[in-house]
Amino acid sequence: MPQPRVLPVTQRFNGRPVLVTGAASGIGAATARLLAAEGATVYCADIDTAGADRTAPALGGAGIPLELDITDEDQWARAVSRVLAGSGRLDILVNCAGISFAAPVDEMSLPDWRRVFAVNLDGAFLGMKHAIRAMGETGGCIINVSSASGIRPAAGACAYSASKAALGMLTRVVAKECRDRKLGIRVNAVAPGGVKTPMWQSMPFFQTLVEQHGSAGAAFQVMAGESGGRFTEPEEIAEAILYLASEAAATITGVELVIDDGYIL
Repeated sequence: MPQPRVLPVTQRFNGRPVLVTGAASGIGAATARLLAAEGATVYCADIDTAGADRTAPALGGAGIPLELDITDEDQWARAVSRVLAGSGRLDILVNCAGISFAAPVDEMSLPDWRRVFAVNLDGAFLGMKHAIRAMGETGGCIINVSSASGIRPAAGACAYSASKAALGMLTRVVAKECRDRKLGIRVNAVAPGGVKTPMWQSMPFFQTLVEQHGSAGAAFQVMAGESGGRFTEPEEIAEAILYLASEAAATITGVELVIDDGYIL
């Protein structure tokens, strides 16, 4: 299986304050590591405070842990205020935090449906709301982590697919609002296909595959074979996020960048 290419480390984000949600693991943790390696001050936010506390110290002094339930607006206000108090501004927001829940639509409970939307859509909405207020006239950029499952429907994932499809549209609407208001704030999204993250561990079908094939790695290989592609490493998604956050993407806004090894084709 091909390994992700390791790109040379630069200092594209030297001195720039960044808030990353879902930083305790997966894409969020990978993004935090790469941003810190390129000079950013990274506020590592997660409801999993122990996980955020593990990620932040590993960034060589560039990481600051934050407790954040992204569905709670008061916590968003406090988190952004802490960034402003510590760094004087907020340059970049990366909305990585998300959850999934697998069930056919006729077996999905309303509380489970609402929980997925609260995290995947409400959380991103609140983050963008407070980040745009903080960025103000100084500008900045926001990157949301959507999903290829919001473009190509995934059976058994009605809430997840619908929430990510809505997040793609929300990204474009907010990008247009910022452009029309001349705020200097770019808003984009990445839409990964299958990524090797801990989110899969909560899926009953994935647990079954692990039991059948002996390891998470083998389970990923089985799912990759079924989809006709390969599962992506979190660092590969993080590289795309860093590109969209960088000056190299200065004229890119309102884009949902699909990273899925052709899954949606």
